[in-house]
Order: sequence, then structure tokens, then C-alpha cells
Amino acid sequence: MRAVVAHDYGAPEVLKLEQVPRPEPNDDEALVRVIASSVNPADPLTLSGKYAKEFGTHLPLIPGYDIAGVVEKTGTNLTRLKVGDAVYGYPTFGGGWADYVTVKEWEAAKKPQSLNFVEAAAVPMGALTAWQALVDVAKLQPGQTILIHGGSGGVGGFAVQIGKARGARVIATASTANQELLKQLGADVAVDYTKTKFEDVAKDVDAVLDPVGKDTLARSYGVVKKGGIVMSLVARPDPAELEKHGIRGAGISVHADADDLTEIAQLIDAGKIKPIVTEVLPLTDAVKAQQQAATHHTRGKVVLRVADEPRG
Repeated sequence: MRAVVAHDYGAPEVLKLEQVPRPEPNDDEALVRVIASSVNPADPLTLSGKYAKEFGTHLPLIPGYDIAGVVEKTGTNLTRLKVGDAVYGYPTFGGGWADYVTVKEWEAAKKPQSLNFVEAAAVPMGALTAWQALVDVAKLQPGQTILIHGGSGGVGGFAVQIGKARGARVIATASTANQELLKQLGADVAVDYTKTKFEDVAKDVDAVLDPVGKDTLARSYGVVKKGGIVMSLVARPDPAELEKHGIRGAGISVHADADDLTEIAQLIDAGKIKPIVTEVLPLTDAVKAQQQAATHHTRGKVVLRVADEPRG
């Protein structure tokens, strides 16, 4: 099968399209024929070797933490997935930039019926991250207010929509070019961070979701009401700042969860959430896709088309 492989850590240019053996599923796995896989900010970090010790990644590696495809073969212990199922998922150790990938049963779920495979591939990691932050950690309730930094990004775009689906008031930040997108996603207040300080707009919020870190995180503590929470995707909130403001903090790390994916699919099919696909590239353009991810300024998601959409 074809796969995009890195034999060394480094820049996107280390990626090569090669022929490799097709994986075989274990008893608790399914073999998925990949139709599409998307690009995440975590991809260049994994490729750099940053996560080698923390998550046990090793060379050679095949990127790809978002997949959509069709179950081709199943292990004997599977109960949820069967051959022929159209699925989407988050393989914890990657491997999606290939014709086939194996997934544990808890890493995948039936894809949203209202999305094609390219659209579905743009969902798992970003939506899971937003879902687990807002629903599991913040326990966001109707009527509460959340500030979402980077609301037009791969995680932020889903967070805005999930926040609205939960009945919350959403304040979201983005650049000038993405203000209209924030409104389309449902943000109650769209803040252009190039012109306006978010702390002049967001006051006494119940929660903050920060995918940026550094100065943005440092300035966020002061806008949260006592008892509220600051969540960061890139750093652990400063305990001294949390104590000073009487608030809670959490570093968010995503994990695969088939039940979460099923709930997300239901919201998508109900018209509450939609992915933002900004570009679709062939698997042969994986280096270009990785280069775009490395800038951390991609609007929505870039998707790699691995195979043609199945008919019927």
C-alpha cells in the first residue's frame, strides 16, 4: 500500500511517499481503507520528535491522526464495527496518511451521515479536543459565557459551535480576515485581536479555551470570574495566577473516544456542527500540507484525499 513515511525527525521535507506492507488488525482492531485524512497542528510537532518520549512515537512514522474510511476487516473481539461500515476516527498513534490504517474499536465510530468522507476526515481530533474541554472539563452549562481564542482554527471552530450547541454565550477571537467566519459559526461576539484587546470585551467569563499560550494565556486569567476555569491546549496554567484570581486551570490533552465521536456525529447530523474544510490536497502533496500545518495559521482544516469517495 502507499503511505507517507518519515524515517528521520525533522522538517516536512523528510516525508516520502512509499510502498509499505498493509497492516493486519489484531483481535481488538479494525482495518480501515482510508478515503481521507486531515492535517493537525500536532503533526509537525510529532514529526520534529517532540513527542517521541512523551507518547512513545518512534521511527519510521506515518502521520495522520484524523481518518475517514470504510472498514475492510475486523478482529474477532469487535462488537461495534463491522466490515463495510463507513467510519471516522482518531488513531492514537497516527498512521492515517496511508491507504490503510488499523484502529482500536474505541478510536472510531460511524461517520456522520450528512458528511462525505473528506468532510468527515476534518472532524475527529479537533472536535474531540473541543468536546472534551468544554463538556468533560469545563462542564459548560446553558447561559454561561466562554471565551474561545483562535475561534477560526481547527479546534476553535468546533469549540465555538459546541459552545453554542450547549446553550452558552460565546466570545471568540480571530484575525480580521476571519471575523465573518466567526459569525457564521455562531459566535455571539467576534473579537478582532489585531485591533481590539480581548480583555476589553470579555469580562467575568465562566471559561476560557486557549490554543495559543504565552501572552494570550497570561492575559486570560484576569477575565475569568471567581470559580471559573482557564483551559490551555499548549501549556499548564500558572498555579500562582489561578490562586490569585480564585479560578481553576487545566491543561487539555485529547484522547480517542468512540462515544464522544458518536455524540459529535449526532450533533453534525442535526445541523449543530459543521467542519471547515479550506483545502483538499492529494496524498502526493503531503509535504505541502505539513508545511501549512507548521505555520499554525491555517483556517479550518486541510484534508488529504487518499482515495475516491465510494459510490452509493
